[in-house]
Amino acid sequence: MIVTIDGPAGSGKSTAARGLSQRLGFEFLDTGAMYRCVALAVVQQNVDPADEQAVASVSQQIQITFSDAKVLLDGEDVSLEIRTPEVTEAASLVAQYPAVREELVHLQRQAAADIDIVSEGRDQGTVVFPDAFCKFFLVADPEERARRRQDELQAQGKDVTCEEILQQIYERDQRDEQRIVAPLKPADDAVEINTSTLTIDEVLDQLEQIVRTRINSVAH
Repeated sequence: MIVTIDGPAGSGKSTAARGLSQRLGFEFLDTGAMYRCVALAVVQQNVDPADEQAVASVSQQIQITFSDAKVLLDGEDVSLEIRTPEVTEAASLVAQYPAVREELVHLQRQAAADIDIVSEGRDQGTVVFPDAFCKFFLVADPEERARRRQDELQAQGKDVTCEEILQQIYERDQRDEQRIVAPLKPADDAVEINTSTLTIDEVLDQLEQIVRTRINSVAH
């Protein structure tokens, strides 16, 4: 059984997907981390993020794995490195490339084969798993998303103004929504939830209730 959670940066989809997977007893697939791993490898290898062919080559050569809530790039824990502003910006660029998306979509479908999983990203319900059992699309006000991101960065010891982050969010949203391949948008059958004023527990309560209701309706 596959549950997808899509949405823009800062909408809370990663936290929600991880929490929902725990509540349901499902596996969790952080697809955003996969694109960030490609971006980190590009940065580490001094590859130009604007060079589509070179970036695609990097995506085909690296190994991305998950272990105990850690993200591993070629066996090395990069859970913190992939969250830096530099990698975040590069991830938004490399995610536009069809060859990169094709490679990672293949890996995502492999990861979800024959297991119960909650998968989060930007195209999970529209492209990767169009036949998913249950689809969600989380949204939040840009200002709230910027505040959340600022809290994350401050926890890492990075001092970035909310205005800078807000500008980055607007630019990333525009790239994600306007890219030719797998643009950011809700699936036609996705349930949209605005998380702006909700606590994570309130979001999880809504998600879990919807999934369990659907499971029960199928069982009966």
